Amino acid sequence: MNRYSKITLVAIIVIIIPFAYSILNIFAADQLQFRWSEGKFSFFELSNGGDVEFCNTMPYWSSFKKFEIITFYDMKQNGIFTVYPLTINPASTAVQKGVFTSEEFTAAQYLFMNLDFEFDGGDIRIDPNKLYVMVNISTPIIGIIPYTTTLQYSGFEFSNLMNNEKLSC
Repeated sequence: MNRYSKITLVAIIVIIIPFAYSILNIFAADQLQFRWSEGKFSFFELSNGGDVEFCNTMPYWSSFKKFEIITFYDMKQNGIFTVYPLTINPASTAVQKGVFTSEEFTAAQYLFMNLDFEFDGGDIRIDPNKLYVMVNISTPIIGIIPYTTTLQYSGFEFSNLMNNEKLSC
């Protein structure tokens, strides 16, 4: 193998590695498991910020630029719970603090208190079927090309998911 072939091979490897790592992160985002780490989950607790436990089921390190939980009621956004950059070791868990923001914070908390009461078996005052949650996991390709994995849940499904007793890790 001559000198130019070696240089070309090294250049190809250097170019492929960031793309391969980005593709692995995208796959890991699809497999990512998460739950509320501080006792029983409630939407009201979510609105006050808190810790989320993440489980990386993959056998390699996974990095995510941003993890967002966006709540909607009756097609209107109530707020966004955001966890910023996160790297998780292979086949392990990590706990990360998140922050909730909303344009109508008090209204969002009132809505969440009512929904938590209903999900715990209380009287139905507002329609819980109008609540849905989108989870966005941002994993940019080679750090500059935006890519987001989006998952959608009903409010009740999301509440059960966040109250999951055990993750795979």
